Amino acid sequence: MLAIENIEVNYHRAVQALRGLSLQVAEGRIVALLGTNGAGKTTTLKAASNLLPLEHGAINAGRIRFDGADIRGEAPDALVRRGLFHVREGRRIFTEMTVEENLIAASWALDGRGVKPDYDKVYGFFPPLADRRRQVAGYLSGGEQQMLAFGRAMVAEPRLILMDEPSLGLAPKVVEEIFATIRRLNSEEGVTILLVEQNAAVAFSVAHYAYVMEHGRIVMEGDVAKLRNDPDIQSFYLGLGDGGSSSFRDVKHYKRRKRWLS
Repeated sequence: MLAIENIEVNYHRAVQALRGLSLQVAEGRIVALLGTNGAGKTTTLKAASNLLPLEHGAINAGRIRFDGADIRGEAPDALVRRGLFHVREGRRIFTEMTVEENLIAASWALDGRGVKPDYDKVYGFFPPLADRRRQVAGYLSGGEQQMLAFGRAMVAEPRLILMDEPSLGLAPKVVEEIFATIRRLNSEEGVTILLVEQNAAVAFSVAHYAYVMEHGRIVMEGDVAKLRNDPDIQSFYLGLGDGGSSSFRDVKHYKRRKRWLS
């Protein structure tokens, strides 16, 4: 459904954030994109949803395809109408509007598609939002705001959701609930998901496939069942090693595969 092919991204025409990055997201799957701060995960999502120009960023090489069509340079609102929705880091809801007004605002994505917004489906997924539908969104808890961010995406009837750090700043129990919802969106609604997440353990609990990024490029990929048992992943991302490495480049498995650096 989504193919990112050998893209390079710069900010302010000087700072290179992505270096020949390629990945694929198959229809109906949840794909996790892992990496430390500064690895380029968020930039990858912004490249796919074409939000880079808003932050003085640009794709200088490569191609991005959604459903086989080259979407590089296509306006973000047009991509949403195509069925690609970006749930950005930090929720980005309209804090001065009510829950219901936030959902109504998201319905513009359905213009011209002959689809009526299904707010009841959102409230069915997220009962706390139903109880607070007329409450100003800025007064919701962090978990409820994340629910609302997901709810806005659901109103737009997406086929692919780009999710950026949905666990950020949330209590463990809330994170568990949020990721249960991600699993339901995929299994019950058939939504394909590209998930950026630093918490590898929770990402692996829902994802089918995963990529590991460092310094703007992919350094490892594979089925989650395989990666979960990889000693280097366990050491650096799952906290099962001695914790001595400051970079994924330091682990032995990565050093053995120097071809990743070429």
